Amino acid sequence: VNSNTINKSSICRWEPATHPSGAVLPVLTALSEALPQTPKFSGLDLLLAFNVGIEVQGRLMHFSKEAKDIPKRFHPPSVVGTLGSAAAASKFLGLSLTKCREALAIAVSHAGAPIANAATQTKPLHIGNAAKHGMEATFLAMLGLQGNKQILDLGSGFGAFYANYSPEDLPSLDSHIWLLDQQDVAFKSFPAHLATHWVADAAAAVRKHLVTPERALFPADHIERIVLRIPDVQYVNRPFPDSEHEARHSFQYVACASLLDGSITVPSFHSQQVNRPQVRELLKKVKLEHPPDNPPSFDTLYCEISI
Repeated sequence: VNSNTINKSSICRWEPATHPSGAVLPVLTALSEALPQTPKFSGLDLLLAFNVGIEVQGRLMHFSKEAKDIPKRFHPPSVVGTLGSAAAASKFLGLSLTKCREALAIAVSHAGAPIANAATQTKPLHIGNAAKHGMEATFLAMLGLQGNKQILDLGSGFGAFYANYSPEDLPSLDSHIWLLDQQDVAFKSFPAHLATHWVADAAAAVRKHLVTPERALFPADHIERIVLRIPDVQYVNRPFPDSEHEARHSFQYVACASLLDGSITVPSFHSQQVNRPQVRELLKKVKLEHPPDNPPSFDTLYCEISI
């Protein structure tokens, strides 16, 4: 039995899915609560700073094709999120252009977390650190700490995070050329890596051919092999996940859970579900294939499943 899913890029991504608000909104709410009420900051001040923090992240991702694909080395929120935090805090606090540059330069030295920690309890720390470090960079700039003002232009600067970094001039705020109106905000159906959603849909589609009114349960014992034709994304290739966090980053687990249960929900990643004997047996039958026309890009990726 074969099934495949449609390309969902038009509804699921923006340069790419980086959780951009997670590094910005906590900073602005903390600052607005901590600062004295006079002069009082308006809601418009907060919204403008928030938008600047989001915009900076999107602009930086436009400077690298690697940054816009599924990451290989660095977790995106830990990189662009740190600078988004610094940009938002700088705007909210009214820093001069010179001080803003210093804040971003300092933030670059705080940025970056390895993608290897993506499937662990440490992953949420990445975005927490991005928020914290961006705000700290802003405070340090206000105190006079200096960095390389050209750091966003250099391969040895911000370009160190991406192999094909090619910066461009950023438009001024007065130009009205913003990326915000180009966002396709992703609302995940379940809390796992976005690429696994294609796998879940494919598995649910094929399950409809195998679970019928005559056969009410998925015939797991009759399955000899499950082939997933997916992009080559190593940190989402986890044949036998043994924790909730690994299961969220496992093509194999999401496929098996979707086949067995018909859908993926929050409880699907609870330890008792991950460690079900039926799931473990099904995982042994999964094989991955990486077609050359299926690169790890949210623009073009697809999933085919054969049972």
